Amino acid sequence: MTVHDLSLPMEKGIDGRLKLAVIGRGFSGMMMAIALLRTLSQPFQLCLFDPQPTVSGGQALATARSTEILNSRARDLSVSIGDPKDFTRWLQANAEFRDAVSAAIPGFGQIFVPKSTFSDYVYQRFSEALSQRTDVSVRMSNDDVAGLERAEAGFILRFDDGRCEAFDEVMLATGYGIAGPKNPGGFANRLAEQPSENCRHIVVMGSGLRAVDQVLQLRDGGFAGRITLLSRRGFLPQPHTRLPADATFPTQPMPSSLREILRYVRQACAEAEENGWSWQAAMNGLRKRARALWSSLPPSEKRQFNRHLRAIYDAHRNRLPADVHARLERELGGGSTVLLKATALMRVPGGLKLKRADQAEAEIFPADEVIDCRCLAPDLSAPLISGLLASGLAVPDELALGLSVNPAGELLDDVGRSQGLFAIGPLGLGSLPDIDLVPEIVNQTYAAAERLEHRTRPQRRAG
Repeated sequence: MTVHDLSLPMEKGIDGRLKLAVIGRGFSGMMMAIALLRTLSQPFQLCLFDPQPTVSGGQALATARSTEILNSRARDLSVSIGDPKDFTRWLQANAEFRDAVSAAIPGFGQIFVPKSTFSDYVYQRFSEALSQRTDVSVRMSNDDVAGLERAEAGFILRFDDGRCEAFDEVMLATGYGIAGPKNPGGFANRLAEQPSENCRHIVVMGSGLRAVDQVLQLRDGGFAGRITLLSRRGFLPQPHTRLPADATFPTQPMPSSLREILRYVRQACAEAEENGWSWQAAMNGLRKRARALWSSLPPSEKRQFNRHLRAIYDAHRNRLPADVHARLERELGGGSTVLLKATALMRVPGGLKLKRADQAEAEIFPADEVIDCRCLAPDLSAPLISGLLASGLAVPDELALGLSVNPAGELLDDVGRSQGLFAIGPLGLGSLPDIDLVPEIVNQTYAAAERLEHRTRPQRRAG
């Protein structure tokens, strides 16, 4: 993915202006900055913190190869609320990209683009939004935020070197976690590494989008040995249809129990197929109701879903472009890449200790290299997040998948009261289904910016 150098000089604060901090410069953080620049009417200072001096889209979008394709259609990637065609218009205005796309494609909205292209678009929209706000100053900081405390009026950020800085409002946008300076590339750099010449067998842990990307990257890089995809559940991402797959779903009320909901969804997919649409269109329709459905389930059924159905749901919502899926099927059909249903227990010299799904005893599974591409979860043990939990400024969601938040990303306490802080994107994954996807993050950032505009308008100061 294209990375944009943000090694900018530190600016001094400007008295009298609202002072905002966004922690994280992945997609969630940059999208939050765009929403603030476009929404807040008063002058403000904005500081974007991240140990890395570059923007590469965050772990959810990071890649070592410019040819890697996003798994969402272009129509779903606009960063402009209320203007879903903004990204497709940007693509059409990009002469180089436009010339590379077949004229037979029925509309730019249906295509899948390289992640580097989307990264360029996001960074350009940020730059444009900033250029239109002469009353806003932006500071890019590579300081590692170690802690956050509530102050008499706002919040105090503490840094690794012992310094502190006060802010009126803080937005956490750390995604699945921020890699520190000793691990500058994190997950993306791990994917970029090439196996050694004597490597003959690689185990790729996981079977989701990241694992599929890794397998195809290994083949593109010339690796001709054996690859084992190791997955506890064994579900691979399903394909996007080549048709538009506009959302469709029954309008009648959904059942209240998880078992009945599952039957209802299966029937909706079958009806979509019978009516000439696709099950993908039905799943797109289900996503529009997923948040209300999730909030209506009792904790016991949420846990049951997480144990038994989450992997199936993820395989059907996080889909592969049809051409990429066909390539994966050819890869598996050729025999040099296999899918093994097993649970990894621990790394051992020369491979992994694992337990196959159909066996009671664990075994040592030989491998020259093991690459962990399992689905990520927000890192609640990171010093910044664990400090918030210890101080009561944040609480885990019901399943401890992330932090408890409302739809606008405001952190909630254990009785649902707003804590005055925001956690944007995947940090709220246990509270808000699909908040790791671009359209949901975009909507959330604008909702958070609107909350801040309403909250801070009466406190406007002379600048």
